[in-house]
Amino acid sequence: MTLVTKNRIESLDLLKGLVIAIMALDHVRDYFHYSSYFFDPTDPTLTNIPLFFTRFITNFCAPAFSFLAGLSAFMVGKRKTKTELSGFLLKRGLWLVFVELVIVNFAWYFDITFKTIGFQVIWVLGISMILLAGLIHLPKKAILLFSCILIFGHNLLDNIHFDDSILWALLHERKVFLTMPDHTFRVGYAIIPWVAVMSLGYYFGLFYDKTYDPIKRKKLFNIIGVVAILLFIILRAANIYGNLLPWIEYDNLKQTIFSFFNLSKYPPSLDFLLVTLGGAFLFLANAEKLKGRVVNFFSVFGRVPFFFYIIHLYLIHLLALIVAEFTGFGWQKMILPAMPFRVEELKGFGYSLVWVYLIWVLIIIMLYPLCKKFDAYKQNNKNKSWLSYF
Repeated sequence: MTLVTKNRIESLDLLKGLVIAIMALDHVRDYFHYSSYFFDPTDPTLTNIPLFFTRFITNFCAPAFSFLAGLSAFMVGKRKTKTELSGFLLKRGLWLVFVELVIVNFAWYFDITFKTIGFQVIWVLGISMILLAGLIHLPKKAILLFSCILIFGHNLLDNIHFDDSILWALLHERKVFLTMPDHTFRVGYAIIPWVAVMSLGYYFGLFYDKTYDPIKRKKLFNIIGVVAILLFIILRAANIYGNLLPWIEYDNLKQTIFSFFNLSKYPPSLDFLLVTLGGAFLFLANAEKLKGRVVNFFSVFGRVPFFFYIIHLYLIHLLALIVAEFTGFGWQKMILPAMPFRVEELKGFGYSLVWVYLIWVLIIIMLYPLCKKFDAYKQNNKNKSWLSYF
């Protein structure tokens, strides 16, 4: 039976907590890994096994989070009318877009002039919620069909380009625009197919109804997870459709494997979503009876993921600023015009991957008591509606 604490499904909180913690690892690497200032960690010709694995596991974060956001919307909807749920999703979506453009962008760059505006994961979660506010009025099977069509078919759009179209970039293409001589507009997370990942999560909320047999849910989720990963292997091996970049056979087997698993995230390819969502389904199928201190630890983060996300960005960047000052680079270098690993002046800054992991553990330890206190506050003040936005 699924463990429920205070009307929450713990396996969902556990997955949220794990992926948000892994996301923090990737962000620590962005700021503190020496090599990140010189090459892409997924470059088959330059990376190594520990570094490639560190980057690869973070691929699971955004898909799992988007899927779980849709599933959570379904759960919220059981206590509301469709109209009320639409209103909630619309308001929360607009709030998340604002948070991305103002609070998150400042956290990344510490630039009060906002010369760089990035549209990343929080923005696309917000836009997806706004669109989901309308999608929930469709029949459930229509929502499933919509989700599958976008997820399985969106790579047909890969070769469509409109060089000066910000709208097309927001829809389906990673792109950078210079809006003014010294201002940059970066689209990292396009709407298609992220909205479909969230709507898919909304559909699968049906299987967490109290009347649905947990044993059947486990079997179904295991089947979906295995089939998704097998389909990924077949499509990737065929090297014809499903990923923006085809894999290359190198003379070195290790590099060939790196190339095979180097999956397009911007926008997320079909191959990318098959392996990541397949992994999420397998985790959800087999995590319902997990318990213990480790589960409780990460579930705390899973109950306050938005709070964690905002605080961890500021903490990581502030720590990087302090380290830059005391290592001779100067704190001013951490007032960034772009993502840290794209700043030429920071080449030479940072540490080995071992130190990245140690700094990550420090960040997690520092954030745990804050998240635990905020979680307790939320649990004890459920009547305060503003807390649902955090």
